[in-house]
Amino acid sequence: MNEDKFNTSLRQFLKQVGVTSQREIEKAVRDAIASGRIKGHAKLKAKMVLTIDSLGLSHEVKDEIELG
Repeated sequence: MNEDKFNTSLRQFLKQVGVTSQREIEKAVRDAIASGRIKGHAKLKAKMVLTIDSLGLSHEVKDEIELG
Protein backbone atom coordinates (compact mmCIF):
# COMPACT_ATOMS: atom_id res chain seq x y z
CA MET A 1 0.00 0.00 0.00
CA ASN A 2 1.21 3.48 -0.83
CA GLU A 3 0.70 5.36 2.46
CA ASP A 4 0.99 8.82 0.89
CA LYS A 5 -1.56 8.06 -1.84
CA PHE A 6 -3.92 6.43 0.68
CA ASN A 7 -3.64 9.38 3.08
CA THR A 8 -4.26 11.92 0.32
CA SER A 9 -7.23 9.99 -1.06
CA LEU A 10 -8.72 9.54 2.41
CA ARG A 11 -8.37 13.25 3.20
CA GLN A 12 -10.04 14.17 -0.10
CA PHE A 13 -12.93 11.84 0.70
CA LEU A 14 -13.37 13.26 4.20
CA LYS A 15 -13.20 16.83 2.90
CA GLN A 16 -15.93 16.03 0.36
CA VAL A 17 -18.06 14.44 3.08
CA GLY A 18 -17.60 17.44 5.37
CA VAL A 19 -18.30 20.12 2.78
CA THR A 20 -21.33 18.46 1.23
CA SER A 21 -22.77 17.41 4.59
CA GLN A 22 -22.49 20.95 5.95
CA ARG A 23 -24.29 22.37 2.89
CA GLU A 24 -27.09 19.83 3.15
CA ILE A 25 -27.56 20.40 6.89
CA GLU A 26 -27.58 24.19 6.50
CA LYS A 27 -30.18 24.00 3.71
CA ALA A 28 -32.39 21.58 5.65
CA VAL A 29 -32.22 23.74 8.80
CA ARG A 30 -33.11 26.93 6.90
CA ASP A 31 -36.01 25.19 5.16
CA ALA A 32 -37.28 23.71 8.43
CA ILE A 33 -37.15 27.09 10.19
CA ALA A 34 -38.86 28.82 7.26
CA SER A 35 -41.68 26.25 7.24
CA GLY A 36 -42.09 26.38 11.03
CA ARG A 37 -41.11 22.74 11.63
CA ILE A 38 -38.36 23.79 14.05
CA LYS A 39 -37.48 26.91 16.03
CA GLY A 40 -34.27 28.87 15.51
CA HIS A 41 -32.96 27.86 18.94
CA ALA A 42 -33.52 24.10 18.63
CA LYS A 43 -31.07 21.34 19.41
CA LEU A 44 -30.99 18.72 16.68
CA LYS A 45 -29.98 15.13 17.31
CA ALA A 46 -27.70 14.08 14.47
CA LYS A 47 -26.21 10.78 13.40
CA MET A 48 -23.64 10.08 10.70
CA VAL A 49 -22.95 6.54 9.54
CA LEU A 50 -19.85 5.67 7.54
CA THR A 51 -19.86 2.33 5.79
CA ILE A 52 -17.30 0.61 3.64
CA ASP A 53 -18.89 -2.64 2.59
CA SER A 54 -15.73 -4.31 1.29
CA LEU A 55 -14.11 -3.83 4.72
CA GLY A 56 -17.16 -4.75 6.77
CA LEU A 57 -16.87 -1.29 8.35
CA SER A 58 -19.80 0.53 9.87
CA HIS A 59 -18.90 3.52 12.05
CA GLU A 60 -21.58 5.67 13.68
CA VAL A 61 -21.19 9.12 15.22
CA LYS A 62 -24.02 10.70 17.23
CA ASP A 63 -24.15 14.25 18.57
CA GLU A 64 -26.35 17.32 18.87
CA ILE A 65 -26.27 20.38 16.68
CA GLU A 66 -27.27 23.54 18.54
CA LEU A 67 -28.87 26.34 16.53
CA GLY A 68 -28.57 29.04 19.12
